[in-house]
Amino acid sequence: MKTPIKDYLSEIVESVRPDESGEVADYIPTLAEANPDRLALAMTTVSGRTYTAGDTDTEFTIQSMSKPFAYAAAITEHGKDKIDSIVGTEPSGEAFNELSLEQGTHRPKNPMINVGALAINQFVCQPGANWKTRTKHMVELLSTLAGRKLRVDYDAYESEMDSAHRNMSIAHMLAAYGFIETTPHDAVRGYTAQCSVLVNTRDVAMMTAVLANGGVNPVTNQTVLGRSVVRRVLSVMAIAGMYDEAGEWFTEVGIPAKSGVAGGLLGALPGQAGLAAFSPRLNDHGNSVRSIAIFRKLSEDLGLHLMDADAIGSRALRGTRVSNGRSIIEIQGPVNFTAAEIVLNRLATSTPSESEVVFDVSRVGVVNPVGRTLILEAMRRLSHEGKEILFYDPEGVLPNPDMGEGLLPVILQDAP
Repeated sequence: MKTPIKDYLSEIVESVRPDESGEVADYIPTLAEANPDRLALAMTTVSGRTYTAGDTDTEFTIQSMSKPFAYAAAITEHGKDKIDSIVGTEPSGEAFNELSLEQGTHRPKNPMINVGALAINQFVCQPGANWKTRTKHMVELLSTLAGRKLRVDYDAYESEMDSAHRNMSIAHMLAAYGFIETTPHDAVRGYTAQCSVLVNTRDVAMMTAVLANGGVNPVTNQTVLGRSVVRRVLSVMAIAGMYDEAGEWFTEVGIPAKSGVAGGLLGALPGQAGLAAFSPRLNDHGNSVRSIAIFRKLSEDLGLHLMDADAIGSRALRGTRVSNGRSIIEIQGPVNFTAAEIVLNRLATSTPSESEVVFDVSRVGVVNPVGRTLILEAMRRLSHEGKEILFYDPEGVLPNPDMGEGLLPVILQDAP
């Protein structure tokens, strides 16, 4: 059976493709040359599976999507208390390139805006390290998160440095308040190199899946970041990751997210998945128009708003077995998107060879609408592959199991 998730992601990509509103970032020469029609979406689950649609192999510079990971590196290296003395955790309500400082302390308001990120870049590794050392450390961290070796696009770096006048002025102001340990020029060079790392949408989805998985790479099972560090990073992303659009974003979409002016957008659903989209045209807030539209659809269609209180079904598949010539799929616990995806993946990677397939949901407590849709779609696809579908649901947790197209499973009265 072919899993329907990739088909669904492709449908979302195509649904937003006609939107040509917004403009590419023209204040950075290399970004101004970007193909505005590029469009991509990737999802990596905490089970380590990646689903993609669109131009997912197209590389672009990570830009401000690097900020959550730099913040994580700084906390890991120096501890929360030290980093709290450098940068705050409050939303600024201002544009990403404003000099947003707290009154009294003069700390940057948060690490997701440029002034905060410039300060944070000073602390991504050992104290006093120069920009080349800090860049090497960040590239290594981002590579570990992505699961492949990444590199800095030095053409993009030079292009950005040529027009980095505003960031340079911000760095001088930070130095005046004692938040720059090297020099303003060194600070801007380190931050700009950090933003110039080349990634594709697959990379970003995997990096974000590490955040969604509590700091553990879901493919290698390597612990990359501490759980408490991840919790803090995701919290700040939730309140400040989308700049002066953050309040509306979290209210409407509800996914901790971070954007980049190259057109990238990442989001992490704790315990579920890492998401990434890419489309170069930006709105007035500096966020990708079509990437935002993609995330809105994902949130609404899949019930991904963080404030939705569905339980997470990470152990949904109790097991599969063969009995009396039938393949029996035993599902348990609450069934939401994550739970259903686990079942779908098993069926996609190991399609039953028996002609009769039984879906046993006798140990399922609750099925949310997305879980229901995906399980019924799996049944429909197996039916189209010539399987006879049988259904055992003694408690009626999935009533009226209509697979669509007039297809209904055979209802079993006795346990298979």
